[in-house]
Amino acid sequence: MTSGDASAPPSLRVLIADDFEPVRMLASRMLQKLGHGDVVEAEDGQEAVELMARRPFDLLLLDLSMPRMTGVEVVRWVRAHPEHTEGLNIVVISASAHTERPVLNELGITHVLAKPFRSQDISEVLDAIYGTN
Repeated sequence: MTSGDASAPPSLRVLIADDFEPVRMLASRMLQKLGHGDVVEAEDGQEAVELMARRPFDLLLLDLSMPRMTGVEVVRWVRAHPEHTEGLNIVVISASAHTERPVLNELGITHVLAKPFRSQDISEVLDAIYGTN
């Protein structure tokens, strides 16, 4: 997704999948302050997949270590179901992403938010993906 007007970033449809509620709430608030009001939270990978099967999202903030379905399994589901995930960008949020780099490379994940993250970190990742501030 590319904005025609780089000075006014589009409001993104964001799914946050993390089993730790404070992380979901914090990320949601940060995204809303950055102008992205359509933010949905999933408490595990299975719920994230169910949500993506029902409606489109532009961005998935995805924890790797979750119950029922891991972040790696979610990424594999996304890759296997392009009819539900066209245009979806994935950003992994993880405290141990550096140790997961080989798996992330295999899955084609290039954007990572290290926990703990700040609003500025989210803004920088969005700028790297969408070319907006």
